Amino acid sequence: MGAPFLGIVVISFMTRGEYGSVERPFTFENYKQLAGFGPFGFEPLYPVVFVRTVLLALLTSVLCAAAALPLVFFIAALSVHKRTLALMLLTIPVWTNLLVRTYAWQVLLGPESWITRIATGFGFISPGDTLYPSFGAVLICLICDYLPFAALPLYASVEKLNRATIEAARDLGASSWNVFRHAVYPQVKPGLWAGLIFVFLPALGQFVIPDLLGGAKTVLLGNILQQQFGASRDGPFGAAVATVSIVILALIVVLYLRKAKEELV
Repeated sequence: MGAPFLGIVVISFMTRGEYGSVERPFTFENYKQLAGFGPFGFEPLYPVVFVRTVLLALLTSVLCAAAALPLVFFIAALSVHKRTLALMLLTIPVWTNLLVRTYAWQVLLGPESWITRIATGFGFISPGDTLYPSFGAVLICLICDYLPFAALPLYASVEKLNRATIEAARDLGASSWNVFRHAVYPQVKPGLWAGLIFVFLPALGQFVIPDLLGGAKTVLLGNILQQQFGASRDGPFGAAVATVSIVILALIVVLYLRKAKEELV
């Protein structure tokens, strides 16, 4: 697995040829361009895209976790048969191709959809407007697509909750917040943080959803990566973007594993 990544790193230091080929000399220009330093001075385009991508991935992760918490507690309280059905309904959308689901959201957020009519009725959008392309459409689709990634590991922790600890906290007069903070959160923390990581990692590299639902308004690192290896035919710069993205993902995973190991000791 290290050989392909090493090849990407080497290409990221090379130069784009006249017809999109990869040539020498070796240079740091691709990383300087990614940092915003181009031939005409500082241009914050790529740093802004980088920050936007990280913030959107973080927001998606937090909202997925916030939606997954009440959902998994509701599922865990069901009877065995109903619980199995609920888990199946939660995972069925993941079986559908991501591209098909994204095109479905274009229909659901279109001008004649019931979601658009509700949004218009509450004054979120003007009459005649649509909910896509927009940042909101991208965020809605990301949350719905990645909710199972946050809910399933969290459910595994909720299913093993020690109810006696929760009841003891209530008997001692703890408020609802303190019950969650001291009795519930320590027990579900492994599943909660695993769900956050499982959502954050794919959301950081997403390009299909922003491309189809965000248009030019929501360009992320994944879109830049797709463009460089596609229409722009700038392999070295695309390799620099890929290298930075992989390093960020690897650092996040390493930090998570180190933190999980410390808590087990």
